[in-house]
Formats: sequence, structure tokens, C-alpha cells
Amino acid sequence: MNVRVVLYTPQDIVNIAGVVRAMKNFGLRYLRLVRPAEYSQYRIEGIAHNTTDILKRVKLYEDLDEALADATHVVGMTARQRTVKRNVRRPREAAAEIAAGAESEVTALLLGPEDKGLSNTELDRCSRVVIIDTNPAHASLNLAQAFTVMAYELFMASNSGTPLKAPKRASSPVTHRELEELFAEAENALRAIEFFKSRDSERIMRTVREVVHRVPLDQRETKLFRAMCFEVQRYLERKGMSA
Repeated sequence: MNVRVVLYTPQDIVNIAGVVRAMKNFGLRYLRLVRPAEYSQYRIEGIAHNTTDILKRVKLYEDLDEALADATHVVGMTARQRTVKRNVRRPREAAAEIAAGAESEVTALLLGPEDKGLSNTELDRCSRVVIIDTNPAHASLNLAQAFTVMAYELFMASNSGTPLKAPKRASSPVTHRELEELFAEAENALRAIEFFKSRDSERIMRTVREVVHRVPLDQRETKLFRAMCFEVQRYLERKGMSA
């Protein structure tokens, strides 16, 4: 399964080790760490035994977008549903989607820091958001526990017989980097026509992201929409109306 586990600014090396152990348990191979507070392959292997093969493939990043750049499907895990609308899934539903696209999709499974999780800005990068239902009286799961639940569901979805087949695309799936370029062009075009003059630009762009992630777009469609946004700006420049 083409899954890249991405831990964004993890604070506790014990939690990183817990994630590595669960990856070994459930057949996940690739871990990416973005600005971990501490990282030591020796210490992690001392906690999560027999995981040298996974630790040799660990990649360290300074920038979250670089860690997600090649992903065509970004799934973020959060402890609670935020006030803004999201493409929310439970672990089993998200795992089925990931398994269905296993041959053609590169999925990044994104988890945030232990103390506050992923912010709305970081969740904006996600095509799906996963929430784990727990007892409201004691709702908190730590990083390694939450990941283990999702890793188990991924393992079951990919080993439950014949997985669902993702519909064939007319074009290749779009990467995270390409989507971010589209969103930037869309925001520039909307600013050029003064669409945000009396509207909250952050809220509008979050809705645009939600719609695009819900579809999702392929490379051909993404290039088309980028070209449309670009031509809006060019037209205004030619008419001397550019903001």
C-alpha cells in the first residue's frame, strides 16, 4: 500500500517509537518526520524492537509541504471536528478509500503534535479528515494510540479479500504540490476581481479547498482550472484593470 506516514512536529520520541512499532505490526513502511523535537534511530529501535528496516527509510523534513509534495491523497487525523466544514471520515471509511486507490494513489497519513494536533491551516492541506469516536468523558488518545487504530483499519482494508477498485482516471492523479499551486492561482484570480472585498478570504478559500478535495481533480482538470485562473488575471492586466 502506497502510504507515507507523516508526523508533523512530534514532541515525544516515545510516541515516534510507538508509531514505528505499529507500522511494523501492520505492514506500513515509510515514515516522514517534519521538525521532530528529538530523533534518534538508536533510541527508537531500543523501544520498538526489530524495526531497523523502517528506520532506515525514515526521511526528515523542515517543511510540511515538502513532506506532502508527492502525495495524491492527504488524510489528516484530528481529535475533534472543527467548526469549519470538513470532508470527515471515520477510520474504517478512510481506510476503504485508501485501499481502493492503493495502486494509483500515494496517500500521506498526517498526524500533528501531541499537545494541540493539526491546526485548521494544516488540515486545509488534507483531502480527508479522520476522527476517532471515543468516550466523551475521556476522549483523548495519544499520538501512537490514534495512529495504531488507523493502521489496523488500513491493514484490514488491504487484506479483506479483493479491495474496491478505484474508478479509472482519464489522467494521472494530482499531487499535493500541484493542488497548492491551483489554490494559489485561484486566490490570486479572486483577489484580482476584488471578490474578497466584502468577504472573509480565509473562509472562502477553505470552502474552495473543501469542494476540490471532495471531487477529487486529476492532473488534466487541475491544469485546466489553473489556466482559467491565470487567464482571468491576464485579461484584467490587458484591460488595465488588474488589482
